[in-house]
Amino acid sequence: MLAFRLSEQQRNELADVDEPTLPDGAAEVLSVVGRAFLIVDSIDGVVRASPAAYALGLVRGHTVVHNELLQMTGRVRRDGVIEERQLELPRGPLSQGSIVLQLRVAPLGQEYILLLADDRTEITRTEEIRNDFVANVSHELKTPVGAISLLAEALDDAATDEEAVRRFASRMHKESARLSALVQDIIELSRLQGADVVQQGEPVDLNGIIAEAVDRNKLPAESKEIDMVIGGRTEADVYGDVELLTTAFRNLIDNAIRYSPVGTKIGIGLRSRDGMAQVSVRDQGSGISAEDQDRIFERFYRIDSARSRATGGTGLGLSIVKHVISNHGGEVTVWSQPGQGSTFTVRLPEMEQADDEQQPAEQAVREGGTNTSKYASEKGATA
Repeated sequence: MLAFRLSEQQRNELADVDEPTLPDGAAEVLSVVGRAFLIVDSIDGVVRASPAAYALGLVRGHTVVHNELLQMTGRVRRDGVIEERQLELPRGPLSQGSIVLQLRVAPLGQEYILLLADDRTEITRTEEIRNDFVANVSHELKTPVGAISLLAEALDDAATDEEAVRRFASRMHKESARLSALVQDIIELSRLQGADVVQQGEPVDLNGIIAEAVDRNKLPAESKEIDMVIGGRTEADVYGDVELLTTAFRNLIDNAIRYSPVGTKIGIGLRSRDGMAQVSVRDQGSGISAEDQDRIFERFYRIDSARSRATGGTGLGLSIVKHVISNHGGEVTVWSQPGQGSTFTVRLPEMEQADDEQQPAEQAVREGGTNTSKYASEKGATA
């Protein structure tokens, strides 16, 4: 009986283990710090974690997911010194994409380790894009500026040669036009990044937008004897900014003209399907390889740099198109095969119309295809 009682007493002592508790005030402070946090015990088991820590994929159940975090907590537990680092970690178990976290690991009480995480993914990516953009702009501006400088020197040296003066002046005019187009595109792209479509938007008729974009590209198309053909129409308005959408489609058609052979045709098709307005621009150019299709919307990316400079391209046109369409809640895709031309397709969500507004619009279309938009009525004749 004595042995039995001793055994029961030892069992009760082993079972009577205090629940893990945080130091006084720690829970209240952590609830207002505004960062993802997790607390681990002496064996790296997660005692407490914020919802943000689970959302960032730092914790699964009661386990810390990333070995890099366990290494940091191990060093802090061993040395007792606060450690702060910035790490790029895979997002999710499939390692598709990554997140950049500013981490601060510190002792908490006698047996716990606190880990604070600040998500800096978007800030880091924005800084990288800005640095790349500045580097690319500097490189792109140096080329025409340097060319104009050299041509000016050559023009000065050949002041007595009338034919040379005429030749150098022609090349200077071409380089200055290219520089002007590049600066204009840079300004346009900067303006687009600060535009708020939600605040500036209004119902827009894409039929009028396309007619205006085609009209603005008539001169370069005629200079290459290219015929632009518009077919179909959209039935409902989209919500957006008239000038931004006009700029996007003007650039898309301009891109097709630049890379189309002389005497070919560019087809522009419009239609409405499943609540989406769709605009397709098809050219008869040399086509785009599968490797280049993934990058043609990047800033300053050119498939053939020499050919792009010869045609006056800045490498920003398609980037502007993608930026505008994305800001309007749409998408732009490309289908192309070498030797078979390219088709760029833009899809934008259409606005829902009330029944009392939809019926007169449908009647007007049946009676003569008259645009119900004031903008379209003013610009539609240019098609």
